[in-house]
Amino acid sequence: MQQIISEVERVVAQILGDVETKGEMPKQPVKSVILHTIERLQHVLFPGVFESGNIHGASYKSRLSVMLEEVANDLVAQIALALRYDARYVNSRQEEVDSAALDLTCKFISKIPAVKEILDTDIESVYNGDPAAYCKAEIIISYPGIYAVMVYRLAHELYLLSVPLIPRIMSEHAHSVTGIDVHPGAAIGKYFFMDHGTGIVIGETTVIGNHVKIYQGVTLGALSTSGGQNLKGVKRHPTINDNVTVYSGASILGGSTVIGEGVVVGGNAFVVKSVPENTRVSVKNPELQYKNNSNVSAYVELDQMAFWAYDI
Repeated sequence: MQQIISEVERVVAQILGDVETKGEMPKQPVKSVILHTIERLQHVLFPGVFESGNIHGASYKSRLSVMLEEVANDLVAQIALALRYDARYVNSRQEEVDSAALDLTCKFISKIPAVKEILDTDIESVYNGDPAAYCKAEIIISYPGIYAVMVYRLAHELYLLSVPLIPRIMSEHAHSVTGIDVHPGAAIGKYFFMDHGTGIVIGETTVIGNHVKIYQGVTLGALSTSGGQNLKGVKRHPTINDNVTVYSGASILGGSTVIGEGVVVGGNAFVVKSVPENTRVSVKNPELQYKNNSNVSAYVELDQMAFWAYDI
């Protein structure tokens, strides 16, 4: 047992020695507080959906106000911690950091009604486009795509305010619980619909218009990130214009790739060049091979239209 204790002490001393060598790092935002903030903002954005009782009385209004005040107070503290990672505030006095955090929090809180307004269009799009949806409350409570886009839209507002760390903490939390990876830097329009959602990836510099529908497994990504930090601020991800549908498994890559209005991109398509408006993109007819017990082969070519123009 003494041998284990000695080894543990040696490892701890080595780890702490490495930390001391690198110098003191600023304290970082607390992930658990940020996740609790998301939960409370969900209640604020969808009053009454996640709780029972009367939402029209003065008591509920008061409870919602208190909840939003708690969110604001927590955000001021967390943004103040995050700002220490911003080069502009590394050597600033704490009073200056706290003042900046308060100003950024007020700006974020003021955006919540606009976030709710655009989220309502997303829910409308899902309800109108999914015959399996029973009601809008079901969509809000249970659809992973709506949860992911809610977190994205909140994180995006913080991203636009140049708040470090916190937007990505939020989006990666949504990624971990839904399987949907939407970078908070992406610009996404109204009536956005992620059907099923699992495996969708949307990169930082992606631009998406209004009334866009994408299915599971779609990647809106970069052609290459081998340039590393030298690519920071460069448009690496595609632009998707209005009224575009992208079916499952498709990859659309590259910062100069523009998908025109009204385009339909078929399942498993790999697109690295711009597509003109009102175009249908599909993979060449696949060929399926069947073998029976006598090892006799038969090949069946699928109908091209049936291959991509499907719904689930």
